[in-house]
Amino acid sequence: MLEFIALVAFVLALAAFLGGRRTADRLDAEIESLKAEIARLATQAPEEVVPDPAASAPTEAEAATVPEVGEEAVQGPWSQAREGAQIFGSAPAGAETGSESPVVATAEPAAARSAESLESRIGGRWPVWVGGLALALGGFFLVQYSIEAGLLSPAVRLTLAAVFGLVLGAAGEVIRRRAVPTISDRFRNAMIPGVLTAAGAVTLFGVVYAAHGIYGYIGTAPAFALLALISLATVGMSLLHGQALAGLGLLASLLTPLFVSSGEPRPWVLFAFLSVAWLATLAASRLRRWTIVPTLANAGLGLWGLAYIALAAPFEAPPVAAALLVMVVGVGLIWPGGVERASGATAETIASPAAARGPWETLFTPPHAAISLSAAIVAALLALLFISPAVEAARFPIAEFVVVTAGLAGIGALRATAAYPALLASLAAVVGTWTLTALSGVLAYLDPTLASPEIVVPGRAAMLTAMVLAALFLLLASAVLSRLAEHRQFAILWAGIAAVVPGTLIGMSFLMTGNFAFDLPHGLSAFAGGLFLLGLVEWLSRRNAEGRELDLAIGLLALGSLGLFVIGLHAWTDGLVTTLAIAFLGAGYTFATRLRTWPVLPWVTVAAAIVVLARIAWEPTIVGPGSLGTTPVFNALLPGYGIPALLLVGCAYFLRASADLRLRNLLQALASLFVLLTLAILVRHAMNGGVLDSSVPSLGEQAIYTLLAIGASGIFMTLDGRSPSPVFRYGGMVLGVLSMLSVLSAHLVGLNPYFSGELLGRIPFFDLLFIGYLLPAIGYAGLAWYARDRRPQPYVVALAVSGAVLAFAWATLSVRRFWQGESVADWKGFLQGETYTYSVVWLVLGVLLLVVGSRFNTKSIRIASAVLVFIAVLKVFLVDMSNLEGFLRALSFIGLGGVLIGIGLFYQRILSSSGNGAADPPAAVSTATDNMGEGASRA
Repeated sequence: MLEFIALVAFVLALAAFLGGRRTADRLDAEIESLKAEIARLATQAPEEVVPDPAASAPTEAEAATVPEVGEEAVQGPWSQAREGAQIFGSAPAGAETGSESPVVATAEPAAARSAESLESRIGGRWPVWVGGLALALGGFFLVQYSIEAGLLSPAVRLTLAAVFGLVLGAAGEVIRRRAVPTISDRFRNAMIPGVLTAAGAVTLFGVVYAAHGIYGYIGTAPAFALLALISLATVGMSLLHGQALAGLGLLASLLTPLFVSSGEPRPWVLFAFLSVAWLATLAASRLRRWTIVPTLANAGLGLWGLAYIALAAPFEAPPVAAALLVMVVGVGLIWPGGVERASGATAETIASPAAARGPWETLFTPPHAAISLSAAIVAALLALLFISPAVEAARFPIAEFVVVTAGLAGIGALRATAAYPALLASLAAVVGTWTLTALSGVLAYLDPTLASPEIVVPGRAAMLTAMVLAALFLLLASAVLSRLAEHRQFAILWAGIAAVVPGTLIGMSFLMTGNFAFDLPHGLSAFAGGLFLLGLVEWLSRRNAEGRELDLAIGLLALGSLGLFVIGLHAWTDGLVTTLAIAFLGAGYTFATRLRTWPVLPWVTVAAAIVVLARIAWEPTIVGPGSLGTTPVFNALLPGYGIPALLLVGCAYFLRASADLRLRNLLQALASLFVLLTLAILVRHAMNGGVLDSSVPSLGEQAIYTLLAIGASGIFMTLDGRSPSPVFRYGGMVLGVLSMLSVLSAHLVGLNPYFSGELLGRIPFFDLLFIGYLLPAIGYAGLAWYARDRRPQPYVVALAVSGAVLAFAWATLSVRRFWQGESVADWKGFLQGETYTYSVVWLVLGVLLLVVGSRFNTKSIRIASAVLVFIAVLKVFLVDMSNLEGFLRALSFIGLGGVLIGIGLFYQRILSSSGNGAADPPAAVSTATDNMGEGASRA
């Protein structure tokens, strides 16, 4: 029944086509008359043509059916084929040479397209595809019926099926040649000729497979050749019938190795055939400027490579690598490699304002980006699989990995639109080098429980691979910058690659396989790469002397040179020498501004300072705990911290007249931070007996963090004042708040020596209390004074109160140290002299705060003074009265009374000399004096 339905569908489709010939002839005659009218109007003078709006306005029915009047409008690709336009013969020059983009005019006006009914969409397209599927199934069911009924022999059945497939292909070609132009242009996505050709190709493909796989009439080699011929012929016919037929031919090509297999796998034959099929698909796509089919071809080739590597044990890498190189070179040279020339537009013209595209959008989303992106993903992924320990290769394919990565990087450097291949080649190089160096035994060294891979790469081989890839990227970057420097975005991209990838490769190789004591090869390669990048910077700066278009590229290259120099210094030096060498290297970039006007040079100094900070964070002792002396101040910490600080101070002073305010402020901030850090670390070292051990938290360590936060907050405030920025403003305030929270949680409670029992140190005053309380108190007081009129009042008050609280804690704990010694733990109790001293010190401190608050007219400090005096009063009446005896009790109350009277007189003086008090008449002053005397007599 299904066979009969399929046959009836085919007959009806053919009858419908033949029955429409008369309509087609009539439309052709109308088109020819319209062409003649256009030619006549073109020869007339403009003033002779007087259009009649009423006569020229088409009716609603005409607007829906009549195509636009114009030579290009009525000649779509199908009408050109009907009139004898040959693809390789009389095609336009642009399509033949790739110098111009072919213009495909729409055969319908916009109104007709928008007014197309649902009936037109469904009735004009879906029956065609369903009919083609029915024809293919009809041929299959017809063969199945003949088999079940035993009507014909297998040879006859296969012959009839082959004839049926050829007839379908021939019918498609005949109908294509006689196709109506308007129908062809309007329904080019559902053309009957292409569907018939596709059905014929499927039938022939099934015939060959049945002859080989079911009946065994033909051997493996003839079957493979026939299937390949059918699939390639289908791809070739797609030039006439469209992209859908090309996709069918591609699918047949990818399925051919599955249908025809032999007992012995032959990877060279497999990937050679896949490469040929891929090239045929790409060539057809290049001629017709298709994008979907070549992207699917890349994915298909990648899936075959993935399946072979995963299933074959061991697999052979050379045939896969050869196929990947064919794909990479084809994408770079055939399609879409020459898209910028074929379209008559370069990356610069594409990025023009008229195109309404951003510069980086032009770089990362060029025309047909899916083709190059998919090819780059496939090449990078399979290249990494070559050297993956998860698969088994016949031999460790380092050479194939390097060749494929180099090919991908070369294509990325060849085309200005190949941004994705360039980036994925960089990623593959970095990940692959990490894989090689990890296999060299470092992971097993770090964790002996890890199982070592079966194939261990020698460290020398991994090192050479990293160096070769690093040199390759440096050379490709120089080629891009010398050839395509006018493409600013592409030049910046490759400058970034040259700045990051070589340093990363050499750095990983040194960390994984190098000799940390002294490594000559890694040091030489790093210094050579750094000098090479500086040479590129010099060349680009001379070439770009009149403009600033490549300043970013120059800056990236200069930063990359610093990274390579830092790796070289680590390879050849160690400890204190490395830290000082990096500091001098960074300062040298700033002082080089006398010789070169590169804007990036001082920023390289900033980057070097960050590297020094990272080294200090990694090893605060600079030379290691075992080599650090115990002599206070004069030890390795002084040059290790002090010399970088002095160099930064010198750089900031050297650039004090720089026009770049942000750079100037940043250098000043870094210099201040290093100076503060030097002082803090020297005090920390001195008060801990020459030992810097952060494994156990201590008050001194927390104090360093607090001091750094205070200093950074002040630095940010300075930067914000000179170069306003939300980052500086809110970043500094966040640091200040965090440091105040640390004071409340750590200094006063968690790490307080009174609770923890930590010893304060042998040296009085310069002890743990000095760095843990007094220095932060001074820092908060200075920060609060500096923050006046620069930060919100609540923030300033919080800073001042934090300083007062820390000063109070320092004074209190200092009293306890005076009476109890180095240990001020709570279990030791209190002495009577100690209890009395607290009252005296608190009152003195309250008076000092009152003086400071009055001197600087700071209400928050005066309030803190009042709170402290109130605490002292409570302490005298509640504690001293019960604990002190005899002379000390009396002296405590006498002192308290004297201080309170002095404070009262002080406040009266302040009030009388301020605002309203200064304007009081003498009578008022005398009255106040009398009242004060009367109150004193009552007391």
